[in-house]
Amino acid sequence: MAQCVQSVQELIPDSFVPCVAALCSDEAERLTRLNHLSFAELLKPFSRLTSEVHMRDPNNQLHIIKNLKIAVSNIITQPPQPGAIRKLLNDVVSGSQPAEGLVANVITAGDYDLNISATTPWFESYRETFLQSMPASDHEFLNHYLACMLVASSSEAEPVEQFSKLSQEQHRIQHNSDYSYPKWFIPNTLKYYVLLHDVSAGDEQRAESIYEEMKQKYGTQGCYLLKINSRTSNRASDEQIPDPWSQYLQKNSIQNQESYEDGPCTITSNKNSDSNLLSLDGLDNEVKDGLPNNFRAHPLQLDSSSDASNSIDGPDHVKSASSLHETKKANTGIIHGACLTLTDHDRIRQFIQEFTFRGLLPHIEKTIRQLNDQLISRKGLSRSLFSATKKWFSGSKVPEKSINELKNTSGLLYPPEAPELQIRKMADLCFLVQHYDLAYSCYHTAKKDFLNDQAMLYAAGALEMAAVSAFLQPGAPRPYPAHYMDTAIQTYRDICKNMVLAERCVLLSAEILKSQSKYSEAAALLIRLTSEQNTWKGMDSDLRSALLLEQAAHCFINMKSPMVRKYAFHMILAGHRFSKAGQKKHALRCYCQAMQVYKGKGWSLAEDHINFTIGRQSYTLRQLDNAVSAFRHILINESKQSAAQQGAFLREYLYVYKNVSQLSPDGPLPQLPLPYINSSATRVFFGHDRRPADGEKQAATHVSLDQEYDSESSQQWRELEEQVVAVVNRGVVPSNFYPTQYCLNSYSDNSRFPLAVVEEPITVEVAFRNPLKVPLLLTDLSLLWKFQPKDISGKDNEEVKELVTGEPKMIGTEHISEFLINSEESKVARLKLFPHHIGELHILGVVYNLGTIQGCMTVDGIGSLPGCHTGKHSLSMSVRGRQDLEIQGPRLNNTKEEKTSIKYGPDRRLDPIITEEMPLLEVFFIHFPTGLLCGEIRKAYVEFVNVSKSPLTGLKVVSKRPEFFTFGGNTAVLTPLSPSASENCSAYKTVATDSTAVCTALISSASSVDFGIGIGSQPEVIPVPLPDTVLLPGASVQLPMWLRGPDEEGVHEINFLFYYESVKKQPKIRHRILRHTAVICTSRSLNVRATVCRSNSLEDEEGRGGNMLVFVDVENTNTSEAGVKEFHIVQVSSSSKHWKFQKSVNLSENKDAKLASREKGKFCFKAIRCKEKEVATQSSEKYTFADIIFGNEQIISSASPCADFFYRSLSSELKKPQAQPSVHTEKQSLEDAVRLIQKCSEVDLNIVVLWKAYVVEDSKQLILEGQHHVILRTIGKEAFSCPQKQEPPEMELLKFFRPENTTVPLRPSVEQLSNLIKTSLHYPESFNHPFHQKSLCLVPVTLLLSNCSKADVDVIVDLRHKTTSPEALEIHGSFTWLGQTQYKLQLKSQEIHSLQLKACFVHTGVYNLGTPRVFAKLSDQVTVFETSQQNSMPALIIINNV
Repeated sequence: MAQCVQSVQELIPDSFVPCVAALCSDEAERLTRLNHLSFAELLKPFSRLTSEVHMRDPNNQLHIIKNLKIAVSNIITQPPQPGAIRKLLNDVVSGSQPAEGLVANVITAGDYDLNISATTPWFESYRETFLQSMPASDHEFLNHYLACMLVASSSEAEPVEQFSKLSQEQHRIQHNSDYSYPKWFIPNTLKYYVLLHDVSAGDEQRAESIYEEMKQKYGTQGCYLLKINSRTSNRASDEQIPDPWSQYLQKNSIQNQESYEDGPCTITSNKNSDSNLLSLDGLDNEVKDGLPNNFRAHPLQLDSSSDASNSIDGPDHVKSASSLHETKKANTGIIHGACLTLTDHDRIRQFIQEFTFRGLLPHIEKTIRQLNDQLISRKGLSRSLFSATKKWFSGSKVPEKSINELKNTSGLLYPPEAPELQIRKMADLCFLVQHYDLAYSCYHTAKKDFLNDQAMLYAAGALEMAAVSAFLQPGAPRPYPAHYMDTAIQTYRDICKNMVLAERCVLLSAEILKSQSKYSEAAALLIRLTSEQNTWKGMDSDLRSALLLEQAAHCFINMKSPMVRKYAFHMILAGHRFSKAGQKKHALRCYCQAMQVYKGKGWSLAEDHINFTIGRQSYTLRQLDNAVSAFRHILINESKQSAAQQGAFLREYLYVYKNVSQLSPDGPLPQLPLPYINSSATRVFFGHDRRPADGEKQAATHVSLDQEYDSESSQQWRELEEQVVAVVNRGVVPSNFYPTQYCLNSYSDNSRFPLAVVEEPITVEVAFRNPLKVPLLLTDLSLLWKFQPKDISGKDNEEVKELVTGEPKMIGTEHISEFLINSEESKVARLKLFPHHIGELHILGVVYNLGTIQGCMTVDGIGSLPGCHTGKHSLSMSVRGRQDLEIQGPRLNNTKEEKTSIKYGPDRRLDPIITEEMPLLEVFFIHFPTGLLCGEIRKAYVEFVNVSKSPLTGLKVVSKRPEFFTFGGNTAVLTPLSPSASENCSAYKTVATDSTAVCTALISSASSVDFGIGIGSQPEVIPVPLPDTVLLPGASVQLPMWLRGPDEEGVHEINFLFYYESVKKQPKIRHRILRHTAVICTSRSLNVRATVCRSNSLEDEEGRGGNMLVFVDVENTNTSEAGVKEFHIVQVSSSSKHWKFQKSVNLSENKDAKLASREKGKFCFKAIRCKEKEVATQSSEKYTFADIIFGNEQIISSASPCADFFYRSLSSELKKPQAQPSVHTEKQSLEDAVRLIQKCSEVDLNIVVLWKAYVVEDSKQLILEGQHHVILRTIGKEAFSCPQKQEPPEMELLKFFRPENTTVPLRPSVEQLSNLIKTSLHYPESFNHPFHQKSLCLVPVTLLLSNCSKADVDVIVDLRHKTTSPEALEIHGSFTWLGQTQYKLQLKSQEIHSLQLKACFVHTGVYNLGTPRVFAKLSDQVTVFETSQQNSMPALIIINNV
């Protein structure tokens, strides 16, 4: 139980005090009424004695009484009605609330820190009022009147006669059988005569004389002169006199309570009552039958017109709350004791002392002796009861029968003079004067007698008081007999059906158990009386149960190891019962205290229930903010409730919220809890929505909110923009460069204020999530923002306008009229703003009406029923509110301080700066293909449109794949006018040729600078050839664009970034970009492989060597998926700075170059060096093109688009890293030597294979055309048109030792060495010789040595046979070289030298002349490298005999 102001040792004596009746004359009552008090009320604050009192017990032992208190009350002849008592208790509880600002106890139990009110004053008030208002009963005498004060006034005509009348009236009330109430302790009641004298108005001498007369008549011990009203009430009070009455009267006044709305109804007193104060003493000024008081109306009686059985919410005389409020206000202004001085207070105190010392206590002492004597004489005992009881207790005990065995004889009544009742009377008298030892003895004796007679009501009363007496005995001679109390409670409740007495037992016993720290037993006892199945139904049962459950909860929390969850559970039960009893405030308090335990522990359903109840109770009490907060909690937690329950919660919340918003319609918009907004997922997009495709016209993809964020592609776009900005700024990216961001999200860098352009929309995508199982309907949804306009000069306007609802002149706001979010659905809303003025914009959040839909539930979360999206939703209820978009920036982690603490950077995506007008480009692609063959050339058109009001310039396009597209050359001559100018609408520039012409090359030349591939240029950045380089507002330009399918098959994403600037330079935005991603799917077409080798033929017409043969293999790898019938190779062109095709060496006479599926064609071409005048200098970028034609028309390979794509593929090839040999030796000369030798085997010859493909599509034949490029770098090494797949390396064994770091001397490869010197033998293929005439046959042979390097070479030719095995002999045959066996020569750079040799044969046969070994070294090198001739073909000669 909670802590109490009084200890139990103080509480029980104060609850059972001697009762004294007061009977006043009418004049005496008038005197006290001047102070707004009745006589009994006047005495109340002074009814406790300030000193100890002594009296003697029957054994003449002195007994000390401490803190004795007496209860004086007016005589009431009607017993109080239960309904009125219930009303009073209800009001007492509702009037006692926790004090404002009261510091609560903080109890820490386990994981819980609970704020709990340490005291429960409402319970103490209830208990005190309950014990005071208990009706007197026949089975006990504790609240029977022991004495009666007869009060008359000195101002009466005949005071003494008035006393006689009063005495007779008291006698009549006590002894007349008409009056069963009140109850009197003994027939011979003490009468005490009090003369009231009004000091301010009365005659003091007369009063004194009357008092003397009274003393003569009644004796000095039986009368008293009480002087009051020493000051006149109308005089202005100079001194402030304390008012000790208010605390007593407030407790007893029914109408002086605070919260009328808590109780279901309020009942007034008799209509004639002049003060509307219903006190326990219930005074009435009417005089009936000549009597000074109307005793029949008890103050706790309901109106005479209402039946006694009426429940308290009977309809009679119900006052309106307003009139009650007025009454209350009137009452609170009353000053009690206004005519009394402090001297009068002392006189009243002295009067009580005198009455108790001289009148009451002697009377009680005498009565105890008489009773003791009566009992001794009746029982026939020789000694006093005090000693006799010891003999009874020490003797053998009779086993008490259990209650269940006793028959229900609670109806047994004893006559008033029965000896059993005399023992009980004596016990009660001893108890009232705190003689607990003697009282316990008497109760124990009486208990036995009652049990023997099976008088259960009497027995229960004796058991109850025996237990209390045992507990209160000084020195605690025996333990508290709790079982006595249990038996008493059971008897009262089950046998006597008297819940009032049972409740008194429980209240007393629980306090006693609590004082002994037996909290568990106390809690069990309190809970036992709270069941619903008791005889008292209705509100009293609920109020009692609520209070007892709350005390049980406090018992659980005050245990040695607090039982927190039991505390919370019983607080919930108490709150429920308070609610049923109409005590809304107490109910709310209980639920709030229990909430501390359930909160945040995962008990979501319990939390929901508590929050819902708190919300309801708060709403009833008009605590609307608390109600809103509680309902908000139910909705924002991940609820596990059913859909119907959630719907109910939501409706309740909306209803409460609506009421709150109606109270302050002009106040700030409230924050709504639903739907959830994932602020970090908010995306902001600057610019117009993308236009949809219009037929063949397709808009650039640019950036849109529909695109997923991809960090890789984002990085690519950034690099492209950096590249183009670097080109524009002469190769350097400016330090203040910041990549353009059109779409801001959680991945983008939002540390800077984004820039938006005036008159261009800003779209904010807000991510909503509905956590409930019921759909939510948002209506009139729009963004909330504030805007700070600026002048054109950039200065702030003086006034900062926080424009929430409007000013569309500055910023236009788009509203979404209806936005439905189904149950548990996540959905994004895109809201737009249209800035019309420059300045700073801050997007604060969203504003909308939140509501639900009636009769439109989603089915299993799949979707809503038909009719939900029609825009005609029937809104059940909606409230307008807002939600803020607060985005936390990224965590900072750069400096040491940031790493050690948790700091977040800013996120400014919702704070754009609106800048001045900028040009806006839109790009459309016309006839843009989605599928191409590898290498296929297609012509499309691009349309550039300026949709803004500013002209744009400096248009460029940048791409990582420049080999994919071209806008044509820099000069109009190189670019064909239109595709219809040639046969079959070819995309190439063509010239008709004579089909009978020899397969010789047609020569042309072009500079790569014309195609944007100059030295030091960025081939990725391509300027767009706009006419006049400016695009005016509203103007559009169409340009041709050639595309070439990438060489690898598959799906290709090709990024274009268009860059442009404003003609008028802007300080904030220097340039703008437009992105486009083209997706092309390529399928296989041709695979071209080529090799180049040196020709062994003699020098050409010019007398210079160095001819080469080029072998080209073309394979049709197409699988006919694209409907390709066959490929025609229409032309093969060479392009090089130093070489050119001379002619086609046709291996067969068949000139037709058609390739069906999976067919392979072989071509051989002769290449020669360009003439001196054709050979360009190294620095020049002029290439010689040579076309060998297989068709009817020549495609000019040096013009667009053939040359464009050739140059682009060449530049991308050049960009690939070349494998540079790593040099380990320190000798620089050796490096140079190796480089010279390597150069011999290098060649820069590029081949372009042009083809046509015949495709059947929808029974139409189409002709596609394309080109493949092969770049030949090295003699003898095969080159391919498409990249070859790398074979994965084989797995190697792991080596666990460190290899020795030996420097391997660098040697050129065998292949490279063989190319240093080119050797060729010239001889007759067959030679006839008459061996029968001449046995030796001599054949002249010319050995041609050609130096392929640019340095001097020393050559050694060794003609001796190097026989290593007999097989070698067989190959060479038996022939020998005549003359010198070794020649030493020095060949100058690219010199050709011929040696005349003679071979000698002895008989016929076929011989291989390729036996000379050639050694070569660079003239300035020591090392000799042998050139290997094994790669060259055998030189066979046939020797015939003639």
